[in-house]
Amino acid sequence: MALFSTLTKPKTMETLQTLNSHRSIRKYKNLKVEQNLLNTILEAGCRASTTGNMQVYSIVVTTNEGIKEKLAPAHFNQPGVVQAPVILTFCADFNRFNKWCKLSKAEPGYDNFLSFMTAAIDALLVAQNVCVAAEDKGLGICYYGTTTYNAQKIIDTLNLPKGVVPITTVTLGYADEQPDLTDRLPLEAVVHQDTYKDYSPDDIDRIYKEKESSPLYQQFVKENNKETLAQVFTDVRYKKADNEHFSNELMKVLKNQGFL
Repeated sequence: MALFSTLTKPKTMETLQTLNSHRSIRKYKNLKVEQNLLNTILEAGCRASTTGNMQVYSIVVTTNEGIKEKLAPAHFNQPGVVQAPVILTFCADFNRFNKWCKLSKAEPGYDNFLSFMTAAIDALLVAQNVCVAAEDKGLGICYYGTTTYNAQKIIDTLNLPKGVVPITTVTLGYADEQPDLTDRLPLEAVVHQDTYKDYSPDDIDRIYKEKESSPLYQQFVKENNKETLAQVFTDVRYKKADNEHFSNELMKVLKNQGFL
């Protein structure tokens, strides 16, 4: 037992170090990611948990420069989408499973919102596995939340059939920058013991005090001519009108793709 503990402990420490060292990388070296390495990372990703072992997700791997250029507008032309050697689009995918059911004399009943949520969760689980595996192999990654904002553009560019919806996009490659670790709220802010404990005004003040006092975020407030950091989020970065617009667009996508 002592020998087993000694052999496994270093790897455990390496895994925790990988998780605690996560950075969003937006600048990449002009170096190709070898196919064998990419396959190793994707295989690790596909070991993620999945509902009923159905694996109702797909990963579209884009390395073609022309297609990356076409994807860029859907991600508001963020430079990393074109610069990164690999773009991974993780999709909720009931198309494959539905076809299998029909060919096997089974009638699928997955044209509903619950099924979309099931597949979306599957896609996000595999995406996070891929990201951890990539970082463990010395690569950099960045998630792009713009995927669901402009899902229809991505569907058109990647030729996604009915039953498939893009959920998130990840750029992957060798980092050409070493940004500081992004701040995180203290553990007490997100962990509830046994049952949910709602937050008092004093709790909120304490939890967000460090973030609000950060020079970086104070600069955000000043640059945007706002009174508080919260106003930067509500009035500038994630506005109500934008949220409602992109919500409506996503609902159209879900209807068109057969989930509503």
